[in-house]
Amino acid sequence: MSRPTLTDDLARYVLPPAQFHGLSLQALDPPAIARFWGTVLGAPVREEGPAALRIDPGPGRPRNEIVRVRRVRRLATEQSRVHLDVRLSGADVDHIVAAGGRLLRRPGADPWYVLADPEGNEFCAFPAADDRPPGIFELVVKCRDARAQARWWGAVLGGEVAAEGEAAVVRAAPDFPWDFFVFDPVPEARDGANRLHWHVVLRDRDPDDLLALGAGVVRAPDDESGHWVLTDPEGNEFCAVPESS
Repeated sequence: MSRPTLTDDLARYVLPPAQFHGLSLQALDPPAIARFWGTVLGAPVREEGPAALRIDPGPGRPRNEIVRVRRVRRLATEQSRVHLDVRLSGADVDHIVAAGGRLLRRPGADPWYVLADPEGNEFCAFPAADDRPPGIFELVVKCRDARAQARWWGAVLGGEVAAEGEAAVVRAAPDFPWDFFVFDPVPEARDGANRLHWHVVLRDRDPDDLLALGAGVVRAPDDESGHWVLTDPEGNEFCAVPESS
């Protein structure tokens, strides 16, 4: 009797090539930025190295809601090409402004606030509309071809890919901590590196599966760093950690 095999559709959920493992944000002043985001997320901050801090998940939050804050000498130019959408506990953002955030736009035709952290990184905050808990609920990437990007990341992380008008989303990906990974179409191409990027843990030691899908290599592991730096088809950099690291 032959052994049963996974269908292609089931394998996408059970054995994706990589698992999402948090975010990394550039900062000129990591302690100040980590304090800000720790306050916004109600989450603890700890050191992760000589030039990095780590915001771990707050009480009741998903285990991969990790934000690493890494010191750089110069910030990348793209501060809003990748951003977070946050659900508030109430209707206002006074606590975010008090923590050092800057209010850029109040709800209007679009029913959400646009804010920036103390170093200008933009994010959106949605007033509470039901009893769902506050916190991050989606990661948003602006891109030229939203549906192609969603299909690509769905192939990498697993989950379901769905069109949302001109945008596209990946949802229910294993180990993705939020409701949606959103790809929002814009006419302009990316110009420079993103300040906010994400980490994945590879299913294997090498990223062969991702390279076969079309990932590019920026840097292989070396004596200073044990992870790969790769790019997706639109050039967004992400870190890929070998499975046994």
